[in-house]
Amino acid sequence: MTVGVAVLLVVQMMLWGTAFPMIKIALGDLSAPHLTLLRHVVASAAFLPLLLGFRARLLPRRQDVPFFLLLGVIGYTVYHLALNYGQTNVSAGAASLIIATAPAITALLAVVMVGERLPAAGWVGSAISFVGVALIVVGDSGGVRFNVYAWLIVLAAVSTSFYAILQRRLFDRYRPIEVAAFATWAGTVPMLAFAPGVVADVAAASTRALLATVYIGVFPSAVAYTIFAFALSRAPVTVVAAALYMVPVFSLIASWLLVGEVPGPLTVVGGAVAIGGIVLLNVAKQRFARQLARA
Repeated sequence: MTVGVAVLLVVQMMLWGTAFPMIKIALGDLSAPHLTLLRHVVASAAFLPLLLGFRARLLPRRQDVPFFLLLGVIGYTVYHLALNYGQTNVSAGAASLIIATAPAITALLAVVMVGERLPAAGWVGSAISFVGVALIVVGDSGGVRFNVYAWLIVLAAVSTSFYAILQRRLFDRYRPIEVAAFATWAGTVPMLAFAPGVVADVAAASTRALLATVYIGVFPSAVAYTIFAFALSRAPVTVVAAALYMVPVFSLIASWLLVGEVPGPLTVVGGAVAIGGIVLLNVAKQRFARQLARA
């Protein structure tokens, strides 16, 4: 991996990390459904010049449209609605830590959905990661009680894990940026159901909230996914995936600087436990893959 790609990956993780506090800012004046719609209208528009710049196709094949609609609903409509509703009562830092467990969920779903094998250490890493999630939820809730908003963030992590599995079948026919763009457009379609009242919501919103909405639509959505696609084409998947560990770090820093959130000790411990479990899971998977290759 070149220095240039490494720098781009750091920029990408910073963009994804800043998305969580920016969502919090936007939710100060916009409802969760309207924020979800506005973000994806902005992202959908931003993808068009990016596709043209990368000389990518502008439309999917007709036979793939239903599958892109499925991807869009799972990976964008459900994910972002759950995330935005969840962040109305969950801190930005805690939300980023919960979403960071998506690789562990993805690994377990891959066992069930595509028959991938997971070594014993991988199962242990997954279990540790989920213990970390429980600690984050308890720490952010202020006690052992059911917090529906925190579990909406967990639902978001599960939906993005399904998206990660399902999109794999498209990469033999589409470039990563095309998959991201077409799935974004497909996911935006059902969000149009939230259009009533959006003009009034925008008119009443502060400039700060609107700028935060435009920011997350252009940068964490369109630009970051484009960088992600470019990095996947130039560096090993394991290296790119490992960079995801930086997202909660940038999110916690940005949350402190932008919205004054300071995570509690239990939330920090839970985040460390969750990420430690994911590291163990990924190391176990890499060793297992090398053993299979030598066999």
